[in-house]
Amino acid sequence: MSANSEVGRPDVVIVGAGVIGLTTAVVLAEAGLAVRVDAERPPGATTSVAAGATWGPFLIGPEQRVDGWARSSRPVFEELAERTEETGVALIWGSHQSMTPTEPPRWAVAAGARLCTGTELRPGYVFGWRLRAPVIEMPRYLAWLEQRLARAGGLMRNHRYGSLAEAAGEAPVVVNCSGIGAATLVPDPKVVPVRGQAVLVRHSGELREFFGDDTPGAPELIYAFPHGNTAVLGGTTQRGDESLEPSAATTETIVRNCLRVLPELRGAEVLETRVGLRPTRDQVRLEAEESPGGLLVHNYGHGGAGVTVSWGCAAEVLDLVKQAGPPGL
Repeated sequence: MSANSEVGRPDVVIVGAGVIGLTTAVVLAEAGLAVRVDAERPPGATTSVAAGATWGPFLIGPEQRVDGWARSSRPVFEELAERTEETGVALIWGSHQSMTPTEPPRWAVAAGARLCTGTELRPGYVFGWRLRAPVIEMPRYLAWLEQRLARAGGLMRNHRYGSLAEAAGEAPVVVNCSGIGAATLVPDPKVVPVRGQAVLVRHSGELREFFGDDTPGAPELIYAFPHGNTAVLGGTTQRGDESLEPSAATTETIVRNCLRVLPELRGAEVLETRVGLRPTRDQVRLEAEESPGGLLVHNYGHGGAGVTVSWGCAAEVLDLVKQAGPPGL
């Protein structure tokens, strides 16, 4: 632990308390740094809580870096799946299916995906692949991350920054994990919100596998991620829409689409509607630069795959801090 922490000043301030910010904070704190997360909203009120969520890149680039971050993250989730009740992470089978011929993505092939047989395809689908993948119950997982950070000595503070320069006065290292907030905080006009609406339902428990419609150019996003006798159904990809208000009509469409494909959900009860703004960018910005107060590391623009790449990105942030951070950290 550095001299900074001995006088109450953190070594690192992380801006943002979504899954990217919290995971980065955990990795840095467990490496011995004094870490404080400053965020306008608590983890349970961030975009991350609206995620399904599963392991698999979506609306994120560049492909080569993303594949590396995703590969690094997967073993962590597999280990966490051994403690599902505690972490909210489970390792289950599922499939991605398409109504037109296509090819499984590189990340799926690398994860051991195999092609669906005819009997495994849902009605109307002609192609698909199956794999075993982590599925994450986000409210529980975010709460667990917050507890793990506290055990590592990390702190959290409710605070809204007007600029990154303001944050630079708080610690020698600032990590910008502000997600959609980076559009104004940096500011970065390349950050574009893609609105996602999902529906939490209670079901009979018959749905035991996840499902994703991967039809190229499909007008609607269809997915279902089971968590015991509840499931998260989706969804939407509304580019440029910044509304956080749930749409009743969209909820009805989501449930109807999922029921059409997944009859196991018949009789499901809607418990909650969740809305989040995916922080999309032409590519993730993960890089370090000098700032007036020391070192500024950017870690944002993860689109719909923040969970998928979270541990890999956090490890890269730690490497950058070690390489370029002020002496004595």
